[in-house]
Amino acid sequence: MSEPAEFDVIVVGAGNAGLLAAISAREAGCEVLLVEASPREERGGNSRFASGVYRVAHAGARDIRELVAEDADLQWDRIEIEPYPLDRFLEEVGGPSQGFADAALLTDIAAKSLDTVRWMRDLGVRWSLSISKLADSMRHGGRVRTTAGAEVIAEGNGLALVESLFARAEELGVTVSYGSPVVDLVTRGRTVAGVVIRTEDADQVVEAPVTILACGGFEASAEARARYLGQNWDLVKVRGTRYNTGALLAKALDHGAAAAGHWSAAHAVPIDSAAPPVGDLTIGDSTARYSYPYGITVNVDGQRFLDEGEDEMQLTYAEIGRKILAQPGASAFQIFDRTGCALLEPRYSTAKPVEADTIEELEAALGVPPGRLTETVRKFNAACPQGQFDPAVKDGLGARPDGQPPKSNWAVALTAPPYRAYRVTCGITFTFGGLAVDADARVPGVDGRPIPGLLAVGEIAGGFFAHRVPSGSGLIRGAVCGRTAGRTAARLIGVGS
Repeated sequence: MSEPAEFDVIVVGAGNAGLLAAISAREAGCEVLLVEASPREERGGNSRFASGVYRVAHAGARDIRELVAEDADLQWDRIEIEPYPLDRFLEEVGGPSQGFADAALLTDIAAKSLDTVRWMRDLGVRWSLSISKLADSMRHGGRVRTTAGAEVIAEGNGLALVESLFARAEELGVTVSYGSPVVDLVTRGRTVAGVVIRTEDADQVVEAPVTILACGGFEASAEARARYLGQNWDLVKVRGTRYNTGALLAKALDHGAAAAGHWSAAHAVPIDSAAPPVGDLTIGDSTARYSYPYGITVNVDGQRFLDEGEDEMQLTYAEIGRKILAQPGASAFQIFDRTGCALLEPRYSTAKPVEADTIEELEAALGVPPGRLTETVRKFNAACPQGQFDPAVKDGLGARPDGQPPKSNWAVALTAPPYRAYRVTCGITFTFGGLAVDADARVPGVDGRPIPGLLAVGEIAGGFFAHRVPSGSGLIRGAVCGRTAGRTAARLIGVGS
């Protein structure tokens, strides 16, 4: 970048959290520099690859309808939107953490979630209902039940989301510097006074009273994944940006920042085994494979190894990748019959499934040891009960096959050919361990006192999730905390007060 100007706030990282932190600080009257490691054409961090669902606590249909852009095809009288109160948000987001997430931080996110997405709407983000899988039934007279808490999705997904936020940031006068990886923090004693940006021929110091780190976790570093997450995590595919290596996270810790969160866990989902090793901007989020509740998942030996119907997909999908990683070859097959195939989400159309008219033929085509898959399906089918299958809700249609994990819901026998198998592997989205932060996004030192001049938001901040994370939780965390960080920065330097 050119000779540095005078800035009040430096924001490192231009994904959802960083963009909103920059916009928030600029709205408060700060001079803001947004530095992005990627070139302009790759801007947006992990958010660029996201489906764009935001988890929001709300009082019901009126709150959601107010957010959603006008759509003549939406027949509101046929859409069922139940309230998603604060306590349910905390139960579904905080409950899976088993007490290892900061309840105060999660409560703050839940309480501010609706107001934050309203603010984002006013910034130019267009919200839609996240009902694409069931849209046909709505348009043919059926009723549609939305997923409570995950009703809103950025129209145009992550790409449109970040482009709309960049447009607003640029309109407000945020200075953006691309191809500007930050390699260190500038410190004076305990105080963070700016950043060191690496250019082609030199390192450049840029100073400001407040630095906001929003540069992601360590999921794009194979070395860091192996070190913190454990065996074989260096082999997984990265669903998002290649720039989230955790390098600045490590530097902040070296400078005395406190750590927080679940360092040996991550948001990891089932993706197509043919997906590229790192996120590809040309295909975005199309490799995700989330319809597993409507079939069975087996390893390469033809054996089931998880409860595909434990809960709604939006609550379980982010831990399925870890379970696949633990299987031989770190891969598995999702198997559906005609009933399940009719419910596959649109992204499955980008895959090349193996198809057969019998399970025996499918077994041979997959190269599974003879008789293994056939026996697995026979036992599963025999355990499936009679009852009403309802793909839209947890239907209680459970099975306990002999020698296999249970299937708690949606246990329908695989008897209707043709049968299809989709090979999947583990795709990592973001990591859970990071810098400790308080409700104002300030980063404390190991002594517990806030480090002057340093804030952190988004995936670089730990303490929010452990074990499992429901859909939309990461984006709303980044949005709420990003907005908060911008306001905190303005308050700390006395701008706009």
